[in-house]
Amino acid sequence: MANPLKCDICSKPATVHLTQILDNKVHKVDLCEECAQAKGVTDPSGFSLADLLLKASLNPDTSGGIRCEQCGFSPNDFKKLGRFGCPACYGAFKGLLDPMLDGMHKGTVHSGKVPRRALERKSLYDRLTKLEVDLGEAIKAERYEDAARCRDEISQVRQAVDQKQLR
Repeated sequence: MANPLKCDICSKPATVHLTQILDNKVHKVDLCEECAQAKGVTDPSGFSLADLLLKASLNPDTSGGIRCEQCGFSPNDFKKLGRFGCPACYGAFKGLLDPMLDGMHKGTVHSGKVPRRALERKSLYDRLTKLEVDLGEAIKAERYEDAARCRDEISQVRQAVDQKQLR
């Protein structure tokens, strides 16, 4: 059974689910009935998702006058514009963003996507590097059977790398 969505503000079960698309970006908020009414979500004309997200995770008491050292942005600037002023803002407001993002996503770190072929190639290169280290250690320790095994495996991995590059 799937976990019921929780309110982004108070963590009660969410019954109101909002989706706002701005500049081709989707922003979602889940609210309980009480928080939705308290935020005036019943009147969509005055509703700003950035405003709600900020109120959910920041309030004037907790922001503590934080400003980005590079661009001077404050949490209130983000609230007004719905975006940050520069890439450094993500670091400056990390303590405020992480709890909010953690509630909206599976985590707070974006790992991106890697093409399958690139991942396979990297895996082969990592394996080759490890085998070369193992070969060196086996030779130093005079474990010649292990060294021969590593040598043979290195040969096989290099052939696989060559085949991948031909594609």
